[in-house]
Amino acid sequence: MRWPGRMINQVLQSLFKKPATSSYPFVKAEMPEKYRGKLNYHPESCIGCMICVKDCPTGAITIKKLADKKFQCEIDLTRCIYCAQCVDSCPKKALESTKEFELAGLNKSKLKVIFNAETCGNSEAKA
Repeated sequence: MRWPGRMINQVLQSLFKKPATSSYPFVKAEMPEKYRGKLNYHPESCIGCMICVKDCPTGAITIKKLADKKFQCEIDLTRCIYCAQCVDSCPKKALESTKEFELAGLNKSKLKVIFNAETCGNSEAKA
């Protein structure tokens, strides 16, 4: 240690600075406006054109016809890369990106989200 004065000077300066890190688990992070997080499906808008299924680069989306103008959307979050290509390509805006990003889980079966037309009155999903 050739310059102990320089080190002491830096220690004293850092005592009065605001911390550069955030206390994430305790204070939730605010995501930007156009953040591409977990997908949400609006079955009342879906026309069953399957463009989202064709445009998905990983094949994470499947759409099944339940009845006339009623569709079920299954999104496999283990395959989704959150590129939002399906959101951009949907002509009726039946898919949207949310700001939800805390999606980790221990049970792989809970990462397949199924949106049914019957249970999605308020765009709620069953997992």
